[in-house]
Amino acid sequence: MRRALALLVAALPAIAAAAEPRPLARGDWAALTAAHAGRPAVVHFWGVTCGPCLAELPQWHAFAARRRDLDLVMVDADPPAVAPEDIVATLDRAGLGNVESWRFADADNDRLEYEIDPRWHGELPYTLLIGRDGKVEPILGAVDFATLERWSHPQ
Repeated sequence: MRRALALLVAALPAIAAAAEPRPLARGDWAALTAAHAGRPAVVHFWGVTCGPCLAELPQWHAFAARRRDLDLVMVDADPPAVAPEDIVATLDRAGLGNVESWRFADADNDRLEYEIDPRWHGELPYTLLIGRDGKVEPILGAVDFATLERWSHPQ
């Protein structure tokens, strides 16, 4: 009995680990946004190779914990050469392992970025606030979480 319990406890970290992010390629953006239609959603583009993105991840964890009523989607916008397991490990360390996540999986990031937002040129971090009505508000650079809270609680 003790051996079975020890094996179960040893397996828990693997069970609790985040699923591999879904690949995001050209044509997938419409499906991603359609899945969140009618609900406020925050789509945050970040990267394992982006220092400011990594520094901000703990704040995203705190925001996600406070605002379970909002859809939070994390999209790793690194080149496809970044290993999915590195993305998973980074999200897990930040406490974001259970948040919906995607990763760029298109050999041509420029076209994918254009599909997401024609005004975006791949700078990170980048966040899109998508209202219930589908209106999109972009934020380039680090997010001011007080502004994000105001957006998510309209008067």
